[in-house]
Amino acid sequence: EILWHISRRKEPMAKPLSKVLIANRGEIACRVIRTCNRLGLESVAVFSDADENSMHVNMATEAHWVGPAPAAQSYLDCARILRVAKDSGADGVHPGYGFLSENEGFAEACGSAGVTFIGPPVSAIKAMGSKATSKRIMIDAGVPVTPGYHGEDQSPSRLLEEARRVGFPVLIKATLGGGGKGMRLVQEEAAFLDALDACKREALKSFGDDEVLLERFVVQPRHVEFQVFGDVFGNVVHLAERDCSVQRRHQKVLEESPAPGLDWGKRNAMGKAATDAARAVGYVGAGTVEFLVDSSSGEYFFCEMNTRLQVEHPVTEMVTGLDLVEWQLLVAGGAPLPILDQQEVDDRLRRPQAGHAIEARVYAETPLGGFLPATGTITRLREPPNPRQGGGAATVRVDTGVRQGDDVTMFYDPMVSKLIVHALDRPAALKAMAKALSQYHVSGLPTNLGFLKRCVEHQAFQKGGVTTAFLDDFGEAILAAERAPPPMLARAVAALALTLHKSAAPTKADPVTFFPPADRRPRVTFSKRLPSPPPPLSSFPHKKRRIRLRAARVGVCSAGRRRRLTWWT
Repeated sequence: EILWHISRRKEPMAKPLSKVLIANRGEIACRVIRTCNRLGLESVAVFSDADENSMHVNMATEAHWVGPAPAAQSYLDCARILRVAKDSGADGVHPGYGFLSENEGFAEACGSAGVTFIGPPVSAIKAMGSKATSKRIMIDAGVPVTPGYHGEDQSPSRLLEEARRVGFPVLIKATLGGGGKGMRLVQEEAAFLDALDACKREALKSFGDDEVLLERFVVQPRHVEFQVFGDVFGNVVHLAERDCSVQRRHQKVLEESPAPGLDWGKRNAMGKAATDAARAVGYVGAGTVEFLVDSSSGEYFFCEMNTRLQVEHPVTEMVTGLDLVEWQLLVAGGAPLPILDQQEVDDRLRRPQAGHAIEARVYAETPLGGFLPATGTITRLREPPNPRQGGGAATVRVDTGVRQGDDVTMFYDPMVSKLIVHALDRPAALKAMAKALSQYHVSGLPTNLGFLKRCVEHQAFQKGGVTTAFLDDFGEAILAAERAPPPMLARAVAALALTLHKSAAPTKADPVTFFPPADRRPRVTFSKRLPSPPPPLSSFPHKKRRIRLRAARVGVCSAGRRRRLTWWT
């Protein structure tokens, strides 16, 4: 069981939901189901052909098939999901993140069907879904925005004129964009029109709209976002910030809270801007207001607002001690926010036990192959232990939606899990994260675990306050370290372990058994003195001595004498 570092609220809901359908899959579906179970709510899972035996299906109170594996025919089929909600008697739909989470049409359809959409009002989704519209609203609300152009005149000549006014380098962004799509950085005027044409084509293909906006490019920005919450009574609070500056192709890699080096004066000012932004659109539920912070001047500018629960929400949960999914369910049921006073939130964050939290996204991908997504079966899965359960100072939490034996398919995001650590300060959290990554083992397909560990251990990240250019500046050096061949000893042990694994693999009837049955357990003996050894499987020089590896069949695992040690594989 994960040691949840969250509140234990017992008060009843104002209009309690009784049955929640999770219109999603994977780790976020499992995450929502856990909170539903703790609150005594029934949960309804949906699944495609590819997810019939998945973890979230087994965890839910009930599960319903919604179509073939492609997301467009299953998890994005609004009509089919609402039909399942009606047939199952669910009175609320939690969209998770991705898929239908920021789809205003789906949120509106839920209301028409008499089902509570566990998210913001349709008007807020619509207003914040357009970058141009959201910037205009923020300007009216007095929220600092990046200097740029957000007008309706989209002629190339007008856009070029505005780019000259803003000054190069300039960013071209699709107004309905996200995830780095429909975005181009233009360093000089001569390249502007070609970049504009490419950006418009990509925007039209990805979002069905080629409208763009222009922004001044902040040369050394940090990505700092604030978690906000609102209720139907007009109350809005923020639950502090997250630093998400370590990104690759505009996709977050590492997230942490609090942001390194952010003083309370700046935190309060940015937090007020975030809550002002939420109030400006009548926001209800969980949302995230993102800012770009100029690392040289300290200026901050509104970037965008995500009208959903973010992937990285666990780091906020760990430092505040609150369950954000529980807050979503309470607010969707018509209850006021559990904490109405911003000062009470700030007091929580000033406590020594608030500490520091870091999250790493573990993906099935090939860092040395251009980070291409990987597919396959997870043949071995060993998650890092939680030191807190053993009396340690750090907490390790793994939010996942896969188990040993599960498949990572081509149809969905190849995320294996989110690894979160929490400790009393940042140095302790960094140490705990590096250790947890080294203890996390996934076999059967490549992952980015080694890449993440090297990022965490990099001197610049250890120092804190990195910009979004972190991987541009240091990514090649990090990958070069990953390309380095392992030591001879490690390669020999790995080769022998693979040989023994093939000869004594667990049976399909017992897929989670780590050790084979007693009568099939091989022993690998490492000895510096082997009198009359049999022909070695391999031999190599090590520290000016020759070590020979041999396999023996014995029944009991034992530790040898001073110069002899027996290991099990």
